[in-house]
Amino acid sequence: MRAIWTGAISFGLVNVPVKLYSATEKRAVTLHQVHDADGGRIHNERRCDVCGRTISYDHIEKAHVDDDETVVLTKKELDALPQERSKEISVVEFVPSKQIDPILYDKSYFLEPTGKSLKAYVLLRRTLEKTDRTAIVQLALRQRTRLAALRVRGDMLMVQTLRWPEEIREPSFPALDEKVRVSAKEMDLSASLVKTYAADFSPEDFHDEYEEELEKLIDAKLKQGEALDTDATFGEVDGSEGAEVVDLMEALKKSVKKSRASKRGGQARKTSKKSASSAQKKTSGSSSRARKGA
Repeated sequence: MRAIWTGAISFGLVNVPVKLYSATEKRAVTLHQVHDADGGRIHNERRCDVCGRTISYDHIEKAHVDDDETVVLTKKELDALPQERSKEISVVEFVPSKQIDPILYDKSYFLEPTGKSLKAYVLLRRTLEKTDRTAIVQLALRQRTRLAALRVRGDMLMVQTLRWPEEIREPSFPALDEKVRVSAKEMDLSASLVKTYAADFSPEDFHDEYEEELEKLIDAKLKQGEALDTDATFGEVDGSEGAEVVDLMEALKKSVKKSRASKRGGQARKTSKKSASSAQKKTSGSSSRARKGA
């Protein structure tokens, strides 16, 4: 990984030298825009409105445009901003972790300690763990003042930038103003359905099915060309599961029954696999003893 920012966490008179790394990356099949007639790639050109020429990045600056007036700001001028020159992650306050609404979270970054001593880094990490608090910090990153949450993940500190309150939309859905009566029986069935799906969350158990299907589609298209039959490749898609529920009680009953049956089937498969594995070990052990006897 390559560090994208170097500076220090600052709270009180304590400084913790750190490097900042992007904690996430996108993994996806890349799709390009092409001309449907001949498959030629479509390019977005950086064309100047005044001279009509295509401009390279070396000759592109940023500007504020207000009506007919354009104020060009060079990279050197932008880098001269006090906030841009700041290399501090300044702790503003320590708040209870549960007070941060997840909708505010934006991008995640790892913080690597770079000082001669790890003590200040470890002290801050342990303090956050013990108090169950998250540090609200400010830092300048990529020509923006960022509000962020500094928290613990495993043995390391990480920063998650937060969206500003004005960036969160205020929802207004008239349908939610309608009063709805939910019976005790419906609540019981719904709770039973939740119980049949209950589990501990393990992210590694999940994968991007769309990406897998997209790769399958590309492979099939390479082999079959224009003769590709998507129904033969994927099977017919049944859209009935997305239909609106008319009888909620009946739908809940069927869902609970289906989920329980599915769970029993899953447990049976697990038991079968364990039995097969155990039998294989016994067979292997018997064969080994027979060889030793011989």
